[in-house]
Amino acid sequence: MTAGRAASKPLDFRRNGVARYNQLATLFRRRIEAGQWPVGAQIPTVDDLALECGVARATIRQALDMLEDEQLIERYRARGTFVRKRPTEDLWCEVGTDWSGLLRPSYSATIEILRDEAERELHPFEGQIGELAPAYRQIRRRHWRHGQPFLLADLHIDESLRDRISAHDLETKTALRLISEVPGVEIADARQTLTVGTADLETAEALTIPLDAPVAFVHRQAVDQRGILILSAKGIYRGDVVRFDVKLK
Repeated sequence: MTAGRAASKPLDFRRNGVARYNQLATLFRRRIEAGQWPVGAQIPTVDDLALECGVARATIRQALDMLEDEQLIERYRARGTFVRKRPTEDLWCEVGTDWSGLLRPSYSATIEILRDEAERELHPFEGQIGELAPAYRQIRRRHWRHGQPFLLADLHIDESLRDRISAHDLETKTALRLISEVPGVEIADARQTLTVGTADLETAEALTIPLDAPVAFVHRQAVDQRGILILSAKGIYRGDVVRFDVKLK
């Protein structure tokens, strides 16, 4: 018996800039993750999936090719296609959402500096806290663990702090820890905003994940004792390896 049934109405996969087979691969991957297509079960035929999704059979085959490359499914001539395993659920990046947790994340990582630019302007933005500094140092970093990139981050740091931040600090410390340990700086206010979305083309390439894969967008801000916004850090986490622990009490 196949896993799942054809929908009564074809799904609408019209979305600018995203190939349909990529969208379908994401849909099928999530069906396996959720157990809708259990391990060992036979999935619907290419014809059934094409009818359900309202696409050509060739598009379904392209999506299934991606899952086969990931070793999630196995195809047998004359027998059908079966779920081989669920996607890896290796939540090895646990990020706290309280102050102490953010200063001491529970993962060990290497940090790659992708870009470091001086005297950049930061324009006012919605949700901003504190007053803007005259200029910012803009740094793009990519965090790695187990040979996989899991976080892409863009940092705007008050340019006046440049001489108090070493290259070693940039390659070893989280954004908030980087700022909180600058000599002479006192953090008067800090905020974090978390939203959930999907990876665009640039993010997918940087984090080596499928286009449209789930990601977490995190924006952290820190204001010093002068009331100046000394840090605006926007990070994109891979959704398959990160968990945010929220302290309620």
